[in-house]
Amino acid sequence: MQTLVVFCHLRWDFVYQRPQHLMTALARTYRVLFVEEPVYSPGTPFLQIATPIPNLTVCQPHTPVQAAGFHDDQIPVLQQLLTDLVPRGEHPLVCLYTPMALPLLAGLDPGLVVYDCMDELSAFKNAPKQLLQRETALLKVADLVFAGGPSLYEAKRARHPQAHCFPSSVDAAHFGRALSLREHPDQAGLPHPRLGFFGVIDERCDLALLAALADADTNWEVVLVGPVVKIDPASLPRRPNLHYLGQRDYADLPAFLAGWDVCLLPFALNEATRFISPTKVLEYMAAERPIVSTAIRDVAEPYGELVAVAPHHAAFIDACRAALALPAEARAALVTRMRARVAATSWEATAARMVQLMAHTTPGRRIQALGAVPDAAASAPAVRPAHAKGSEVACAIIGAGPTGLSAAYHLGPDTLLLEREAEVGGWCRSVQQAGFTFDHAGHIMFSNDPYVLELYQILLGDNQHWQDREAWVYSKQVYTRYPFQAALYGLPPGVIKECIVGAIEARYGRRGTAPACAPGQVDDCCADGTADTANAGSSAQLRTTSNFEQFIYEVWGAGIARHFAVPYNQKLWTVPLAEMETSWLGGRVPLPDLDAIIEGALSPVPRPMGPNARFGYPRRGGFQALVSGFLPHIRGKLMTKAEVARVLPREHCLVLADGRRIHYRQLLSTMPLPELVRRIGSAAPPAVRAAAEGLRHISVRCVHLGIGRPHLSDKHWIYYPEDTIFHRIFLQGNASPDCNAPGGFGLTCEISYSPTKPLPCEGAELIQRCIDDCIRVGMFGRDDPVWASVELDMPYAYVLYDHQRAANVATIRSWLADFDITLAGRYSEWEYYNSDHAFLAGRRAAQQVRSALHAAPTPAKVEL
Repeated sequence: MQTLVVFCHLRWDFVYQRPQHLMTALARTYRVLFVEEPVYSPGTPFLQIATPIPNLTVCQPHTPVQAAGFHDDQIPVLQQLLTDLVPRGEHPLVCLYTPMALPLLAGLDPGLVVYDCMDELSAFKNAPKQLLQRETALLKVADLVFAGGPSLYEAKRARHPQAHCFPSSVDAAHFGRALSLREHPDQAGLPHPRLGFFGVIDERCDLALLAALADADTNWEVVLVGPVVKIDPASLPRRPNLHYLGQRDYADLPAFLAGWDVCLLPFALNEATRFISPTKVLEYMAAERPIVSTAIRDVAEPYGELVAVAPHHAAFIDACRAALALPAEARAALVTRMRARVAATSWEATAARMVQLMAHTTPGRRIQALGAVPDAAASAPAVRPAHAKGSEVACAIIGAGPTGLSAAYHLGPDTLLLEREAEVGGWCRSVQQAGFTFDHAGHIMFSNDPYVLELYQILLGDNQHWQDREAWVYSKQVYTRYPFQAALYGLPPGVIKECIVGAIEARYGRRGTAPACAPGQVDDCCADGTADTANAGSSAQLRTTSNFEQFIYEVWGAGIARHFAVPYNQKLWTVPLAEMETSWLGGRVPLPDLDAIIEGALSPVPRPMGPNARFGYPRRGGFQALVSGFLPHIRGKLMTKAEVARVLPREHCLVLADGRRIHYRQLLSTMPLPELVRRIGSAAPPAVRAAAEGLRHISVRCVHLGIGRPHLSDKHWIYYPEDTIFHRIFLQGNASPDCNAPGGFGLTCEISYSPTKPLPCEGAELIQRCIDDCIRVGMFGRDDPVWASVELDMPYAYVLYDHQRAANVATIRSWLADFDITLAGRYSEWEYYNSDHAFLAGRRAAQQVRSALHAAPTPAKVEL
């Protein structure tokens, strides 16, 4: 019988769940060695052995090392303890539930490596700092990846070619006993109705919901069965009708179920629950009880017709009332559907499919790349303490935004990508709240570059949704199509007249004063309504304008300038437009297209046509899915939660906030240019520091709202030139329906600010201002519930093209070039870029780094 070694972060005698179910079934095929995390025990290390079922041995290491879990400090001790675990000469199957155990595989010489990913452990409270990096390493050596639910599968399948979805199953016979058992005596004295939950009570539980549930009806008895871990028991809400019964044996759970009228899934909607696929859903179904859940995706999507899914507290309480009042006929129909769903799965069938896959998968033996030492490549690539000796990386990249990810994608394995956040993506990251997906700001996929279009396919595959753009302007209490100057129809007659007359004066008032220039197109980099100034006409003149405000008047004329272009751009850029130059608009002064302006004033403008009128967006996962798509293709190493505190250009060294040092031959920075110079500090000449201080930018605060009504609008984004607090609304829910909670709709209010125009308020007051203005402009009604509100800040959002920008950037670039530092991306090049430009900037920077590495000899290492 072949050996299957299992490394698990959960103890065998803890809550009985996926690992115990699967290994019990797999013990009929393999000799299973279940290795738990070590237990602290002073003295000589030893293995405590138990055999709970035939063919399954639980190995509990006891070590004098106090570090928790499969910590690096534990690895040498554990390797010694596990030396004789497997007969010599055997290449066992190895299954990992936690990537932290990866260094232990090298000593086992496994034949096949399986990663059974039952949870996104990195999102859990107190997760090890190295977990994400170690998972990346595990995905490179694993032969098979099993995902414990649809959401996890979607997150992992792009990172491994042999990823398979194995959702949680059920022991139907065990939980079906609830239909005939006498209820557990510990709850027998409680009156009905009873609402029950069993499972771990930790940061994934919505404690405020439990309190609200108990307060909603004091006749309800809320019973919670399970251990309290990782949170302070004192934080649990206390009510006379809230009963915490603690951890109970798996065998006792059906008896508790037997006495419940409604089963609960009261999960919080946070990062820790983003990918969970609760095993207890099917266990509740086997007991044939009505179920009420919060808006967990892996409950709502596969079981939405069987489980009442509530997006907020009030809806959850209402669903409980409805479940208790369910008519007999409706209850019977629900039970029939539940029985069919339960009958379609079992842990035995799931395990059998896993056995088939393992039997027919050829081992890659890639684990040999780990060598016989702890997982340095995964946990701390090319990083050493200040006093240590070690090797350097060929290229260190600061920032895993779209530019840094693209650069790492185009560079080789001797590359280290550093990201200060826990997740990659920069401002292209997405967040989850109450079942909604929100991007940091409104993002779209668009490019005229064939390479970028091909890259979209590589990164997303079939996870793309392309549609015609619906961009609009709201002014004078009227919606007009974007761009404003070509769609005046519907505005007050006096406004239309003023706009047309101004456009005529702009065109013919300067006729013949300058030669024509070649036609061109300026990309709408951020869908922020500014680039249409440069695309206003099909012809243009070579003409110099002294500032952006003059440019607007000469392109559009006084009418359009007054009613849209000046107020909107002043609102967006926060500074007098005369302080801005215009090189970012392509250096061309277009002549107004009078035919288009007049035609757009006389009749409604149809849907826009042309290459810029169609955009894409990830179908699932928000814009995060696009940037995360780089991860499985990056050959170098990634380190998250790694903030660069100092840059030592002469020593070719980075110092992280935790004191670690990284030596490099080439540095590629996507960090905002002023921040890079600040981290260099006094090593930079005064002129360089002064130039960095002179760089100006605009910040954006995003207020994300999840509204409790579907299909608020058919538009994708709307510009607001008048007196709303926001300059733009991005309708996230129309980018992809997957961004919405069931029955709801998500949108983003974008508010620019700067030292010249600070935010008028923050926090709850700012959110309320956005809600009030949304109601005022008719985005939603006062009676529409707000299910979610998230405030996200982008301190660096738009680069400000003032008249000193070019000289300041040139001063900094010139000095940095002498120290093998390449600048790439919007904030490091201090340019007007969007995501497709960022991808190309990353590729261009990677080519520069490769050329520099090939041209220069390897320098001697410098130690401090």
